Amino acid sequence: MGDKRALKIAAVAAASFAVGSMMVASPASSQSLGDRFKSLFGGKPAEPAPSAPVDPSEAQVDESCPPVSIRAGASTYAVGASGKAATGNDVRFQATITKTARDCTKANGEITARIGIQGRIIAGPAGAPASVEIPMRIAVVQGGVSEKVIATKPYRTTVTMTEDGNVPFSLVADDVVYPIPPGALGDSYIFYIGFDPQALTSEPKAKAPKKKK
Repeated sequence: MGDKRALKIAAVAAASFAVGSMMVASPASSQSLGDRFKSLFGGKPAEPAPSAPVDPSEAQVDESCPPVSIRAGASTYAVGASGKAATGNDVRFQATITKTARDCTKANGEITARIGIQGRIIAGPAGAPASVEIPMRIAVVQGGVSEKVIATKPYRTTVTMTEDGNVPFSLVADDVVYPIPPGALGDSYIFYIGFDPQALTSEPKAKAPKKKK
């Protein structure tokens, strides 16, 4: 038991050290074409959200698909024991992002992007639960001196842990849709990704309209 505990501590420390140098927002390892996307994750993405029907003859693969970057400060997700900070021996598990992929399609004045995220979860000294929920956020951002968020959406995926406490995870979002930017403005667009604990909370419900008296 002592050896296993020491190995877990070393693994978490190594992961933290490796990710520490990635805290500045920089492009993650990316692939853009559909075949590379499929080969990276070894399967088909989840069914897309319902949308307006698109004439296949009008859909075009966008070769200028924005790059994917990990948002600074959102490259790792660590959870501690109940009521404790995720540090030292109180870490239950830690997740990191390892690879990304994306491709884009233009149709009906919009761009539909498929963004894939692949990572790894390592159990910590405090012991990980049987399954963990990983919260993430994907945002389409117009870069520049003053960044502008074009679209943003939270995502969640549940991962079953194994006895060795070291498992991969993947998430494919194929419902990222935004208007085609005018002119060369699209050259400044970026897909920002990262862990977002707020994605674990339920989305606020829309308020019902007041009834007229």
